[in-house]
Amino acid sequence: MLAGVRLAMGVETLAGNQHTGKHAAPGLWALLDRVAGDCRPTLLRGDAGIGSENTMAEAERRGIDYLFRLRLTRNARRLVERAFLSGDWQDGGQGWEGKQESLRLVGWSRQRPVVVLRRRLKEAVAVDRRGDPAQPRLAFAEIGPGAELYEYAVLATTLEAEVVSIAQLYRDRGDCENVFDELKNQWGRGGFTTRDLARCRLTAKMVALVYDWWNLFTRLAEPDKHLEAITSRPLLLAAIAERTRHGRQTTLRIASTHGKAGWARRALEGVATFLRGLIETAEQLTPDQKWARILAHALRAWLKGRQLRAPPRLQAMA
Repeated sequence: MLAGVRLAMGVETLAGNQHTGKHAAPGLWALLDRVAGDCRPTLLRGDAGIGSENTMAEAERRGIDYLFRLRLTRNARRLVERAFLSGDWQDGGQGWEGKQESLRLVGWSRQRPVVVLRRRLKEAVAVDRRGDPAQPRLAFAEIGPGAELYEYAVLATTLEAEVVSIAQLYRDRGDCENVFDELKNQWGRGGFTTRDLARCRLTAKMVALVYDWWNLFTRLAEPDKHLEAITSRPLLLAAIAERTRHGRQTTLRIASTHGKAGWARRALEGVATFLRGLIETAEQLTPDQKWARILAHALRAWLKGRQLRAPPRLQAMA
C-alpha cells in the first residue's frame, strides 16, 4: 500500500498456510525491483510480522529506509528494561515517550539502531487469564496513584530523525489497515475463497485495480481527503441522468436525491472542467503525458502544483 493516498501498488495472494511476512516478502521485492531506482518509495514500513532480519537486509541492500516494529523477544525486553532504568526519555507525541538505542538480536547480521517507545496507562485494565474454562477469565485491576503501568514497543529503523517524528511515522502506518477494511467490507474482497489459487489471484488484483481507479476519481473531486466507498458511491453514483441532443450539442442532465447533491454537483463540474481542458490539448500530449496530468491533478494536495514525469523506463521507450 502507498500510505496516505491509499493506493494499492500490488497484490500478493498465497495459499492459506503461507500467510507470514517471509512468504509475502518475495512479491514485495519483485514489485520494488520493477520500479526505477529514483521512483522507489523512500520508506518501507511494517509491523512485527515483516520486521525480520531478511527484510531489513534486503532493504539495506537496495538503499531503502525502513521502519519496522520488532517482536518483543527476550533480548528486546532486556533492552526495554535498560531503557526504563536509564531515563532520558524524549517526547514521542500523543502521550508516548521514546529514546534511541541500538540492538542486535540473535540471528541478526549486525547491530542496528532502534527506538524504544512507552506510554503510561491511566485507565483500569482487564487481564485475560486462560485457566479453567469454568472460571471467570477476566481479572480486573485498578491503577493506584503510586503505580505506573506502561505499554511499550521497539522500532527498528534506518531513519536519522527525532523520536517524535519516527513515532508519528509508525502511527501513520496504521492508516493502511483501513485499506484492508475497505477492500474486505466495501469492495467485496472478504469471504471470497476457492481452491483455485490462480482465480483468487486474478480476483484480488481486479478488486485492487477497481479500488485504485475509484480512489483516483474521488481524488479528482475531493483532493484533500479520502472518500470511502460506503459513502462516496451512493453520493456520486446514485443519480438519474438524461441525455438530450439538439443540433450538434449533447446535454446531460443529472438529478440526485442525495442530501449532499449540491456538493456532488460542484465536485463533478470541477472534474468535467478539468477533463474538458485536457481534451482541448490532447493533440499535443502523448497517452503517458495525459495520464501524468490526470494523476498530478488527483494528487495535487501532495504535489503542491508540481507535475509528474514518466518513469525513466517509459522515457527510454518513448
